[in-house]
Amino acid sequence: MHFLTSLVLLTSTLSQAAPTGNNLNTNTITKAIRASPIPVGTLITHCTTPGTIALTFDDGPYIYTPQLLDNLAKNGMKATFFLNGNNRGSIDASSQIVQRTFAEGHQLGSHTFVNTTHALTTLLPSPARPNQSKWNHASLDTLPYAEIVQQMTSLEESFKRILGFFPTYMRPPYLVQTPAVLGAMADLGYHVIGASVDTKDYENITPDTNWISFEKFSREVDAGGTIVLAHDVHQTTVEILVNNMIADVKRRGLRAVTVGECLGDPSEYWYRAGR
Repeated sequence: MHFLTSLVLLTSTLSQAAPTGNNLNTNTITKAIRASPIPVGTLITHCTTPGTIALTFDDGPYIYTPQLLDNLAKNGMKATFFLNGNNRGSIDASSQIVQRTFAEGHQLGSHTFVNTTHALTTLLPSPARPNQSKWNHASLDTLPYAEIVQQMTSLEESFKRILGFFPTYMRPPYLVQTPAVLGAMADLGYHVIGASVDTKDYENITPDTNWISFEKFSREVDAGGTIVLAHDVHQTTVEILVNNMIADVKRRGLRAVTVGECLGDPSEYWYRAGR
């Protein structure tokens, strides 16, 4: 069965089975989430399927994402995209990119709902970020439990408007996680994905410095890293770093797959239709 067709059937099933209400505890996790072999509320940094590597991209979608999708398709590779939302509707405004990313077999995950108030307090100046409020998100460890929940459930609503369902995978901003953050993710039924290869591409956003991120990628893969962090909001990442990473993955004989696949998690557990 085609993946898109199976997801449509899955969302219908989950809609009927999912609990309703605002009681945010582990009892609200759907049967499908409980059936997944992957734990919720636990930081995951490495693939478990031999011979795989997971290229992941945070903070999108953005104007460079379609070019990245073209490149992945040309090379027969899949990736995972941890998407942001904000109160101006960033993923809503890019709904066609979101739909295309999903339709082409890539995995979608959550990377919090950017609140403009928090964004203004966490600005990181960068010439590559002309509309900075779209890319700056509060570190979850700075928020009370209720606001952590709101960050995630607000983004769920955006996903539901676009696709009719929302992810079960998330990545915390800045990779920051604490027992309180992980507890909230467990309550909400999220698999928490970190990284064992952090390209830090946001520090090397010029053609003259991008090689630094690739060398970091190569060293950390050599050291056993398998979940790779980059950002599709940077032009040099999409146009230079990704090409170098793809060539290196091929040279190593690895398969670039989604996070869910690299963890051995069946695709029907990557999304849910409600709580």
